[in-house]
Amino acid sequence: LETLLPLAPFVWGHNVETVPRLYRKVRPGSVYEDSLALLRRASGRSGIITKSSIMLGLGETREEILSVIDDLAATGVRRMTIGQYLQPTRMHLPVDEYIHPDVFEWYKEIGESKGIEHVESGPLVRSSYHAERHV
Repeated sequence: LETLLPLAPFVWGHNVETVPRLYRKVRPGSVYEDSLALLRRASGRSGIITKSSIMLGLGETREEILSVIDDLAATGVRRMTIGQYLQPTRMHLPVDEYIHPDVFEWYKEIGESKGIEHVESGPLVRSSYHAERHV
């Protein structure tokens, strides 16, 4: 038994995608508070590391982003990605703002200071960005 390696924890993700004010516009049919409740339930399970993501550049404010980081930390989320929203087609929402890389770095520092163990944050970061390295 001593030679058996412990099982790796399971990373379970649910992306909030955006701030509550923009939720219905960005995630039609979804409710921000339901997403937080789902993350909270998963975070309470033994052996599960929870992860969530948010996209920037849809018209959110700095205060709203900080509030989402607080909400995710309070649910027990331990991994987070923050990336730039890029309009995939003309049928999708337009980009409201391109965020400077220094701002992404600032959000990373804030997230980790609030108890999220690992935050990947940058213009090209996507929800599964280097996920295999952060289990």
